[in-house]
Amino acid sequence: MNAIQRVSHWKVSHPLLAGVVYAFVWMALGALALSVMLYSSSASEDDMISYTYIVHAIALFIGGWISGRRSGKKGWYYGGITGLCYSILVLLIGFLAMDAGLSGTKLLLVLIAFCIGALGGIIGVNMSRTGK
Repeated sequence: MNAIQRVSHWKVSHPLLAGVVYAFVWMALGALALSVMLYSSSASEDDMISYTYIVHAIALFIGGWISGRRSGKKGWYYGGITGLCYSILVLLIGFLAMDAGLSGTKLLLVLIAFCIGALGGIIGVNMSRTGK
């Protein structure tokens, strides 16, 4: 019974890894919701681009919030680095899966991802149990 209790309480301990994992989980949930919305409506994929950016922004904010909350200090730093890691992974997946290139617009989006993650980290560290 003790082994089962240990497995059921699985937790990612490093703040950056936890933030990126939570961000990707929320991004997957948002993508699922957008897929259902796309399937049930007459909208095209091109109409969903703004919703896709909203899903990524929410995922980045939550990832930064979790990262800042887990770290208990330097929320802007941990949240911002979480945003950078998330955006670089998304760009890497886009490059490998769809042969998407790198442009100035995408670098601007990486900077925006850093800012959204940092904002989430600032709020997360102020809501942490260990910070103060």
